[in-house]
Amino acid sequence: MTLLRFLIITICVMWLIRMIARVVLPMLFQSLMNKAQNQAGTQQQPYRRQYRKPEGKIHIDFIPPKDKEAKAADKAGEFVDYVEIKDKP
Repeated sequence: MTLLRFLIITICVMWLIRMIARVVLPMLFQSLMNKAQNQAGTQQQPYRRQYRKPEGKIHIDFIPPKDKEAKAADKAGEFVDYVEIKDKP
């Protein structure tokens, strides 16, 4: 009798925990996600203000010098794409 009573109480407690978890865990995860998104947004605000450039303006900080191979390739002329022609059997 004691074993049967223990099993029934254990099953009821596990069922209640399962039902409560189905309601509480999604709300908990949603609040954690909202908190993380807000924190990420507040961390990016100074960066957005500091590095935002007016739209339509272009600013080039550095143009790398061309090496000899790149200059030679520019003077080499036009290149034609290779097209493979297969014979019909």
